[in-house]
Amino acid sequence: MKITTIKENDIEIAIVNSSEILITDVQSALDFIATVNFEVGCNCIILNKSAMCEDFFHLKTQLAGEILQKFINYHMKIAIVGDFSVYSSKSLKDFMYESNKGKDMFFLSTEKEAVEKLVLVNS
Repeated sequence: MKITTIKENDIEIAIVNSSEILITDVQSALDFIATVNFEVGCNCIILNKSAMCEDFFHLKTQLAGEILQKFINYHMKIAIVGDFSVYSSKSLKDFMYESNKGKDMFFLSTEKEAVEKLVLVNS
């Protein structure tokens, strides 16, 4: 896992790149939050979709909700970046749509969109 930080409009954002899956369950999400917070002190994170386990995107597992709750509890905002068109589930699309209207978790196509969204919700 490689963490780089950028600062945009006085908002520090951690951009996490990894060639492996980082979040597989609630405990790994907590470990991820702690690692990013300890290493760079940011409460805004951009993470590639490929670093999330596939179960996260199957809402029947309830993993997405449990993980989102941990990010909220620890005041962390996350933008997951990637191609979500591969998912056909209406409930997942609704979940992503509602998340994107909120202030804590976002599903976006590009890193640029993620930076813009995280800056907007923190302004």
